[in-house]
Amino acid sequence: MLYHSLENNKNLVSFENAVLTGLSSDGGLYIPEYIPMLNPKFIHNISSYDIYTIALTVIKPYIEKSIPEKFLKNIIHDTLNFSFPLKKIHDNIHVLELFHGPTLAFKDIGAQFMAGCLSFFSQKIEKNVTVLVATSGDTGGAVAKGFYNKPGIEVIILYPYNGISSLQEEQITSLGKNIFSLEIDGNFDDCQKMVKKAFLDKEIQQKYVLTSANSINIARWLSQMFYYFSAYRQIIIEEKIDNSIELIFSVPSGNFGNICAGIMSEKMGLPIKFFIASTNINDTIPRFLKTEKYYPLPVKKTISNAMDISDPSNFSRIWYLYKKNIYELRKKFISYKFTDDETIKTINMVWEKYKYMLDPHGAIGYLGLKKYLKKQKVQNDSSTIAIFLETAHPIKFIDEIPSFLRKKIIFPKKLKTFLSKKRKKQKISLSKDFNIFKDWLLKRK
Repeated sequence: MLYHSLENNKNLVSFENAVLTGLSSDGGLYIPEYIPMLNPKFIHNISSYDIYTIALTVIKPYIEKSIPEKFLKNIIHDTLNFSFPLKKIHDNIHVLELFHGPTLAFKDIGAQFMAGCLSFFSQKIEKNVTVLVATSGDTGGAVAKGFYNKPGIEVIILYPYNGISSLQEEQITSLGKNIFSLEIDGNFDDCQKMVKKAFLDKEIQQKYVLTSANSINIARWLSQMFYYFSAYRQIIIEEKIDNSIELIFSVPSGNFGNICAGIMSEKMGLPIKFFIASTNINDTIPRFLKTEKYYPLPVKKTISNAMDISDPSNFSRIWYLYKKNIYELRKKFISYKFTDDETIKTINMVWEKYKYMLDPHGAIGYLGLKKYLKKQKVQNDSSTIAIFLETAHPIKFIDEIPSFLRKKIIFPKKLKTFLSKKRKKQKISLSKDFNIFKDWLLKRK
């Protein structure tokens, strides 16, 4: 399997090269040259396989000989060392919990898989690798934890000043050693622009073997397919239904890497009927689907901060996968926006009626699903299973949840252990001026 830039389909590179560089030299994101179709028998018999076999079957065509199978199996086992259970909320609506990893966020999966791949490649090339990543919240913590103390790898994380929760900042800034945290006086889009510029800067390239751990990196992005296949397997086993069932996924969407991995899963053969990209008031994609004009507006801060993104990188991949055809896209994909007020009301309602605690991102996923089902009049259609993703544990956003509900949140044991250790924040504050950031990079060692 080779990969090409979205900007140029003739310049093909290997999986190793795409992971190590993160971004193509022309500034485009990498995309596989084709999407491998899984054997229909594999999909039909998916309930008979364990999650490790499923993950290996799904990801191996994208990696082939870049990583020997015995090493790839170890990476997969290290990645999938926690569960992501599927739970029924009501009617045919289910939630896929993706917050049972070490940093209580869905990005643990992609970060740990990519860390394993990079560790293998850094040893192979016998060079240190610098991971440069922008975060709107959960990516930073997941990457910091996933790469902490990994030999041959250092991580530089850019995050927006006053733009992430206090717990997210603690997860990013408290580790030290090979993890460096930069607090940028700007928003996530500013951080992401600085990262992209760094990848295209020749002076920086001469000094560093540079890659990214955002979902722009194919190792981070593609491994997110694992839990879509896991959700289907769980539905077949737990609901005791046949394989004719169709899935609808509502995905809280910020940089759109998560939902793009779902689209890849569908194109590989997973029977997904429709995708809902649920966003907060940073609504570039909902507006695009209505007007066919891509026009990012200034970022607005919300309580669902991981989605405070106005120019989502991975939408370019989605647009490519649907052949840049708005009519083809609309057949399988819709996007809705929701306000903070709607989010808080939904958290309260779901707890009062169903005794399930949502985080702000999951609440937006639930809202998107409910809106779509109401419009399609399939609320109780037994042939369809509707799933929204709960992408982070509610405890990470306890300050945003109504005070009368906070006592209802179960405090995870792993977080108690983390917070029980007194840790000093280690961070560097910089402006959003790229030249200042570049100067820091070039002079630091």
